[in-house]
Amino acid sequence: MRQHAFGWWSILRLGAVQAAIGAITMLATSLLNRLMVLEYGLAAGIPAGLVAWHYGVQLSRPLWGHGSDVGRRRTPWILAGMVTLGLGALLAVRGVTLLDVSRGQGIALAVFAFTLIGAGVGAAGTSVLALLATGVAPERRAAAAAVTWIMMVFGIVVAAGAAGALLDPYSKQRLTAVASGVVGVALLVTILATFRLEGQAPLLRNTTRSADPPLSLRQALAEIFADDEARRFTLFIFVSMLAYSMQDLILEPFTGLVFALTPGQSTSLSGLQNGGVLVGMIVSGVGGSAFRGRLPIELRTWTMVGCLGSAAALAGLAVAAWVGPGWPIAANIALLGLCNGAFAVSAIGSMMGLAGAGRSNGEGVRMGVWGTAQAIAFGLGGLIGALGVDVARGAFGRPGMAFAVIFAAEAGLFLASAVLAMRTRSQPSPAARLQSVGV
Repeated sequence: MRQHAFGWWSILRLGAVQAAIGAITMLATSLLNRLMVLEYGLAAGIPAGLVAWHYGVQLSRPLWGHGSDVGRRRTPWILAGMVTLGLGALLAVRGVTLLDVSRGQGIALAVFAFTLIGAGVGAAGTSVLALLATGVAPERRAAAAAVTWIMMVFGIVVAAGAAGALLDPYSKQRLTAVASGVVGVALLVTILATFRLEGQAPLLRNTTRSADPPLSLRQALAEIFADDEARRFTLFIFVSMLAYSMQDLILEPFTGLVFALTPGQSTSLSGLQNGGVLVGMIVSGVGGSAFRGRLPIELRTWTMVGCLGSAAALAGLAVAAWVGPGWPIAANIALLGLCNGAFAVSAIGSMMGLAGAGRSNGEGVRMGVWGTAQAIAFGLGGLIGALGVDVARGAFGRPGMAFAVIFAAEAGLFLASAVLAMRTRSQPSPAARLQSVGV
């Protein structure tokens, strides 16, 4: 049987890697986005397209996951991914600083840099999740997912706050120095966090290797998509993450147009939503682990509750778009964040359990497939939400009606996700467990 060697200290170390990934990614997807539009006068579609491209590059996640499956260890893939991510972020900064010299050269370098960023996030992130799936005991998976994702958010918040404080007054030299500092600290944290991580758990390596020769990537993917459970879970990840990401670009414009909130007030509501996400992650993580084995509550139950709650909150926003001022918009958005957080952590915990459902040592490819589904959904979600509002506003002529239609569509996607979650196990079936150990 599989041996689960990771205690809480090892989980925290992998959470530190997630924080480092979040910190570097923040530079590209948030800070440089703002600089390209405001400081260098680019059309907003250019940085948005670069972010979408970095999601597109993450279609390579199964390749990186397969590489870590057939290799002797996963931590070299994490380190290589982080180096690639850091190099991509620094090249993206260089591309931005070239924009006032040559727009063509700057954008071309940025495209190459975001290619590296997507590849680095894919390689490091997939290998971290595969290592968690291999090494964390079932009763700790929900809490482990909560810990690692909360630490990733913490890394984003700390890096954004520090970079924002150090960038004023803005100059190219300051931008380069700040970005180099963020990347340097993130790489140092990753090296320290992964040092002898697998070496301290020899059972982890020895018991997750199959006696059979390793499958090729094509064979590993064929095995996954021949598994009804894996196919359903892939569809669940895509649909739920599409719903999760559709409001990203429209929530603040919604509160401004329909409720006449100032930019500062809208930003405060976004902070309230993110706070709700963190609370939801903590509640789901603690609940999914503390009550496991004591109450008949599976991770998929928490996932369903999160999806249904998110659908209810989005239905409330659709009503709010009709009612306008007077609706308890702050409470509604806080509820959305709470349910989003509960759904996300429990879904990731289920992902860890199902990652070992096939052939032994196939966690990386499975995590890669599901990471690809998530990346595609994230890339499409924001685009569909924003374009959907524009089209609906043109069709109905009323902002409130347009937002109501999109929020109702998101609610429907979350309801569909709840149905898919109900039909998906959060653990391998007994037959799959026997297959995974070669019986």
